Amino acid sequence: MAAVAVGEAFLSAFIEVVLDRLASPEVIDLIRGKKVDVNLIQRLKNTLYAVEAVLNDAEQKQFKDSAVNKWLDDLKDAVYVADDILDHISTKAAATSWKNKEKQVSTLNYFSRFFNFEERDMFCKLENIAARLESILKFKDILGLQHIASDHHSSWRTPSTSLDAGESSIFGRDKDKEAILKLLLDDDHVDDKTCVSVIPIVGMGGVGKTTLAQSVYNHDNIKQKFDVQAWACVSDHFDEFKVTKAIMEAVTRSACNINNIELLHLDLKEKLSGKKFLIVLDDFWTEDYDAWNSLLRPLQYGTKGSKILVTTHIKKVASMVQTFQGYSLEQLSEEDCWSVFANHACLPPEESFEKMDLQKIGKEIVRKCQGLPLAAQSLGGLLRSKRNLKDWDDILNSNIWENESKIIPALRISYHYLLPYLKRCFVYCSLYPKDYEFHKDNLILLWMAEGLLQPKRSGMTLEEVGNEYFNDLASRSFFQCSGNENKSFVMHDLVHDLATLLGGEFYYRTEELGNETKISTKTRHLSFSTFTDPISENFDIFGRAKHLRTFLTINFDHPPFKNEKAPCTILSNLKCLRVLSFSHFPYLDALPDSIGELIHLCYFLDISKTTIKTLPKSLCNLYNLQTLKLCYCNYLKRLPNGMQNLVNLRHLSFIGTRLEEMTGEMSKLKNLQYLSCFVVGKPEEKGIKELGALSNLHGSLSIEKLENVTNNFEASEAKIMDKHLEKLLLSWSLDAMNNFTDSQSEMDILCKLQPAKYLEKLGIDGYRGTRFPEWVGDPSYHNLTKLSLSHCQNCCILPPLGQLRSLKKLVIYRMSMLKIIGSEFFKIGDSFSETPFPSLECLVFSNMPCWEMWQHPEDSYDSFPGDFPSHLPVLEKIRIDGCNLLGSSLPRAHAIRDLYIIESNKVVLHELPLSLKVLSIEGRDVTKSFFEVIVITPSISIKNLEIEDCSSAVLFPRDFLPLSLERLSIINFRNLDFSMQSHLHESFKYLRIDRCDSLATLPLEALPNLYSLEINNCKSIEYVSASKILQNLFHIIIRDCPKFVSFSREGLSAPNLKQLHIFNCFNLKSLPCHVNTLLPKLNDVQMYDCPNTEMFPEGGMPRSLRSLCVGNCEKLLRNPSLTSMDMLTRLKIYGPCDGVESFPSKGFVLLPPSLTSLDLWTFSSLHTLECMGLLHLKSLQQLTVEDCPMLETMEGERLPPSLIKLEIVECPLLEERCRMKHPQIWPKISLIRGIMVDGKWI
Repeated sequence: MAAVAVGEAFLSAFIEVVLDRLASPEVIDLIRGKKVDVNLIQRLKNTLYAVEAVLNDAEQKQFKDSAVNKWLDDLKDAVYVADDILDHISTKAAATSWKNKEKQVSTLNYFSRFFNFEERDMFCKLENIAARLESILKFKDILGLQHIASDHHSSWRTPSTSLDAGESSIFGRDKDKEAILKLLLDDDHVDDKTCVSVIPIVGMGGVGKTTLAQSVYNHDNIKQKFDVQAWACVSDHFDEFKVTKAIMEAVTRSACNINNIELLHLDLKEKLSGKKFLIVLDDFWTEDYDAWNSLLRPLQYGTKGSKILVTTHIKKVASMVQTFQGYSLEQLSEEDCWSVFANHACLPPEESFEKMDLQKIGKEIVRKCQGLPLAAQSLGGLLRSKRNLKDWDDILNSNIWENESKIIPALRISYHYLLPYLKRCFVYCSLYPKDYEFHKDNLILLWMAEGLLQPKRSGMTLEEVGNEYFNDLASRSFFQCSGNENKSFVMHDLVHDLATLLGGEFYYRTEELGNETKISTKTRHLSFSTFTDPISENFDIFGRAKHLRTFLTINFDHPPFKNEKAPCTILSNLKCLRVLSFSHFPYLDALPDSIGELIHLCYFLDISKTTIKTLPKSLCNLYNLQTLKLCYCNYLKRLPNGMQNLVNLRHLSFIGTRLEEMTGEMSKLKNLQYLSCFVVGKPEEKGIKELGALSNLHGSLSIEKLENVTNNFEASEAKIMDKHLEKLLLSWSLDAMNNFTDSQSEMDILCKLQPAKYLEKLGIDGYRGTRFPEWVGDPSYHNLTKLSLSHCQNCCILPPLGQLRSLKKLVIYRMSMLKIIGSEFFKIGDSFSETPFPSLECLVFSNMPCWEMWQHPEDSYDSFPGDFPSHLPVLEKIRIDGCNLLGSSLPRAHAIRDLYIIESNKVVLHELPLSLKVLSIEGRDVTKSFFEVIVITPSISIKNLEIEDCSSAVLFPRDFLPLSLERLSIINFRNLDFSMQSHLHESFKYLRIDRCDSLATLPLEALPNLYSLEINNCKSIEYVSASKILQNLFHIIIRDCPKFVSFSREGLSAPNLKQLHIFNCFNLKSLPCHVNTLLPKLNDVQMYDCPNTEMFPEGGMPRSLRSLCVGNCEKLLRNPSLTSMDMLTRLKIYGPCDGVESFPSKGFVLLPPSLTSLDLWTFSSLHTLECMGLLHLKSLQQLTVEDCPMLETMEGERLPPSLIKLEIVECPLLEERCRMKHPQIWPKISLIRGIMVDGKWI
């Protein structure tokens, strides 16, 4: 591929791909065989070269010239068509060439046969696309398109100056400003060798970097500290001479007439020598390290403490320039963003209904800005002179990119300076929904499938190229990290809007896909979340978008109707697919054989989380398939025979799918980069040696059923040491634990499975030997951070894990023979580590029934025999679970934050670390020791406390609760009384009480900010009360409390409560009184087994109620208040309702007409479903009837015509009649789209 430059057009990378295809061996073979005229190929090349020359001009003009935009769309569509034709030729030729290697049939001979059948059609297609491209080319002159340099671009913004807008115009940046000032004013970090420190401020475009720098630059303390201050706006066109000259002019405050770089450097050096200066380089873009160093040369002569402050939106630039830590500037809070917007919108000062309405719309507009002050400022400025609600509504409901705001060029300029292949990768992300958290690795696989990754001559794999692309985009703030380990990312809404705008008709994202979906004939990439119509042969969308390359389900929600024809219809209509996802498709138990006929479906196939049972053998015809995902397919047990034919497969993942064995000859898949798991089989062709040839495997690998490896020679053939693995799990089946005779042989096998030193995570599960080989715990594993040893039930001694210098998490689970952890745990041979476990943060011992004590290295540590080691310097989390023989006190490690002692009754507490945040204890001795140490640790700041099985006579909680506590769980407590609280616990949010029979009442006054309350199985509790408003209470569950009578007489005032669930409270008479006013946001109520609850509260239920579940509360179904709940959309009714033979029963009131979903469960006597009693439910869409063994018939004309889904489960009599399409039943339900009987559509 030809070299590309920054700023080149999006389409140029795609055209280069097509030009490469035209020069491919397959097309050359066509010419050699005289099947395609050489002049035709040359015409195609010449045309593509000609249009490529004007693409940069066209891309810049497309946003303001609709004719240019349409020309680009027509060109892109034609390039897609050309690529499809050439990809068809290439794939056919490559697949046939590979298959015929053994037969010695040449590719040229293949083309002879191929064109006997398809010559006319293929030649016509090439001829047509050449003519079409030539026609498009003719319009370039009419549109005035011309060749311009790739880096030619007018700057989007007026150059910044040092003058700020005043402190009154800056909102939400006090902490940021304080931090930058500290970095500039503090010289403690400056070493003697470096006089000048460079501090970058990095953040996405429009986040306020320049404004912050201006505010700091003009601060009084800055002016007092620095002898010289200078401000230079660098911007996107970096010119060293111009920037240096700008610094000189700012330093001297006069024009500079020097035009020689040498003289300029010397003069600037002289002006700065011996002075402490602050220079701000605003909006820095260049990643050219040599240019940066050259710029620095005259700036190295200031006195110690001189500073250079650089603002940039590119993390790579920040890393390049910084000599000390940089500062990452994040988005504003919604409240601060509103202040920016309101300041520039200039809302009227007087209070009025008009102002309230404008504020309501304005806050919705601000929400779209997602913390970008430039967006808030710009949109506020647009509305500054407008007081008409319609004008504000228009801004709210329009695409922000259609408005004349500065945020448009601020973000678009970042896109302009991307390399063209990065532009394609970025636009592809428009297929994600807004706010969707996507995984880096999965996105790279999609890019690879679409051919967006261009292989480099340096030998990098496609995955490494994709990783480089991704990091480049993330560095420029197109992606923002949203999870741990930098694996989950999101796009800012405005960045997503930019990707959507640039994707145009070719990329289409919709939540719902149905016949009414407005999809273009140009659309090539589609993602969606659900179907609104069943897919059939005449599904109109596939006729319009027959050239789709991407068919991607994201957050798929299965529709409430039969859709079994979807896979066949999709495969038969969409012949150009590269990416196909059936992930989360319900009831997909088989793939059609026709999948093997899709010539382009050779890159990405995802059928994860389906009910698929078998894969067709035709799947193995997809010669170019690169990625196959089969994760969490619970019914899939085997891969199809012939998988070895997928020689281009790079990623095979079946995480969560329990395959019984691998397919044979996996060793032929030599391009495989990632294999989630290898299940060792007994036949030789399915044995572990098949892994040996897979030398490119990297990342993570799990090897299961290692009991099928008979000796160490077999194990060595896997060549685990030769693979670049970062994560390795070695597993023996638990049912094979005792089926071995030689412990030494087991250790020899594990010895030969030793991984290379790159390893970061290691798990050994079910190992049958009595000792571990030396490599487990070898200190040369410098990168190992996580280690798990589980179900190693024959081992009586641990390996020397204390030597692992980087180990952060250690889990020991179910080692039944282990009695003593001795000195061997900390050393190798006779040598002790200087500090065992120097990096250990998390330590877990679980289900160790024979473990009795620690035995520390002799005279090494000041501790009592059997105590936990106290030399773990960074330990933050300890969990001891199911170690009932262990008699020990816990370590005195000062860094411990999380401590769990469960079913380990002999372990006691002698002190609590002041750093402790989470404490979970269970057992009489340990809870007793807790009460003894809590009184002598008054300054502890625990946030999460869980205590179980306390028989202490001490009354709890009284004043034992730390004021810092946020979450409390109390289980099986002897003396519990909440009436004695003398302090308000304002941090307290979550309270769970379980099996505490001493508790009679629960006053909540001391917990004003309680968010969630759960009370389970408390036999004596009668009341829950609160004399004050519980402003933050969201969720209440009360379960199995037979004496519970009610809430306080005054009611429960919780204005934000949304969920109220009450189960098995026999004496409960009614819900809280005044619920309609005191609980105005309540939307979900569940009541089961409360047979004495006769009525809904006086005044009715709140208008917010949407979901109501009642079970064994038959009296409520006879209460007239139920009918008046016309806000209710979902109703679940649980039996048994003994004696009720028909539903609705004559004694029941009319159901609310607003219902969209109705569930009837466990009616023991129900015989008949009365359709007439349901016909008034004109909005009803789903009806579920479950576990009604006597239900047999339906009476009345029909069920409501609005029904979309009818589900019948465990109703054997009715199920049989539905399957038979009984004439008494079928006419009443035949028009319902989806009828599901016992889990299957009919």
